[in-house]
Amino acid sequence: MAAALLACALAAQANHGDEAAKPHHTAEGFRNPNGAQTTKPLSALLRWKLDAWRDDLPPPAQEATPVVTPQLGALRANTDPVRRVGTRAAHPSLPSATWIGHATVLMQSGGLNVLTDPVFSERASPVSFAGPTRAQPPGIALADLPAIDVVLISHNHYDHLDEDSVRRLDARAQGRTLFLVPLGLKEWFAGVGIRNVLELDWWDVHRHEGVDFQLVPVQHWSARGLGDRNHTLWGGWAVFAPDLRWYFSGDTGYSNSFRETREKLAGRVRDGALFDLALLAIGAYEPRWFMAAQHMNPAEAVQAHKDLGARRSLGIHWGTFSLTDEALDQPPRDLAAARMQQGVTAEDFFLLPIGGTWWPAGPPATGAAKQ
Repeated sequence: MAAALLACALAAQANHGDEAAKPHHTAEGFRNPNGAQTTKPLSALLRWKLDAWRDDLPPPAQEATPVVTPQLGALRANTDPVRRVGTRAAHPSLPSATWIGHATVLMQSGGLNVLTDPVFSERASPVSFAGPTRAQPPGIALADLPAIDVVLISHNHYDHLDEDSVRRLDARAQGRTLFLVPLGLKEWFAGVGIRNVLELDWWDVHRHEGVDFQLVPVQHWSARGLGDRNHTLWGGWAVFAPDLRWYFSGDTGYSNSFRETREKLAGRVRDGALFDLALLAIGAYEPRWFMAAQHMNPAEAVQAHKDLGARRSLGIHWGTFSLTDEALDQPPRDLAAARMQQGVTAEDFFLLPIGGTWWPAGPPATGAAKQ
């Protein structure tokens, strides 16, 4: 009996230590340890929707989101099997970033094809007949993608985790694509038949073929229904490959998590920058009284760019789905004003057209043009 009581006491002490070390954990799931109230009561949601209806918001876009033809040949050849199997030195791949739409970006680094928050469906919704509709098709059709090695998921909201898209990606690769997800989401993936899944907590690192993938804190929340709020974790991703160090914010409100990430990962700073590129959300931010805790506006995204110590940043999460009260084309205008006010150049915090590719080392020798 004494031994059993001692074991229970030690277990309780260990659990208490875990909670102290991981203040984002709760008995029911997860929270923002800074106390940010990212979820709102039903009354606030109704107030927002009534105000938007009264004021006829969002206004129509003045200009369509720019779209270009993707450089499919260059992207496929960049990480083809000839380059990836035993001949990397002779045929090195080039790092690149291609905006497919919303938070979906094809990143090529370390010889890998990595996809962030893949959403290729017509709607960001749990149903096919209602919910936000795409303003334009994905910059690259799912069937036209190069072979995807890793998929990064930031959280489980429908505009970031689309069941049809992840099912198709898994089937296309016959289970070879690795899905890296925050804690609690592995069970959901298993429920839709996807097995090659690894879930991480904040600050956990997984190395895949010489590339480090680290889940880092951001201020947000999770839910896919009415009864699972914050049952699964959310986060951003810090990715460290030999040829490109990059960051993906997913969804986040502005918080000290960016400075915390820079401080915690200071040992990875190279040539004065922690990241060569940060993918930062700049859309879905109005009205501020409702959205500020969960989505950055462009001015906050520019500050996050500075906090992270990123050499360059790419604005994402705009121009695809109309989710909030600003027009689809408002984020670029607000970003331009924020850059000017904070002394950041358009080269250092830039935008791509949907389907456009950024080649930091210049385009490949195939002659594909830089966007």
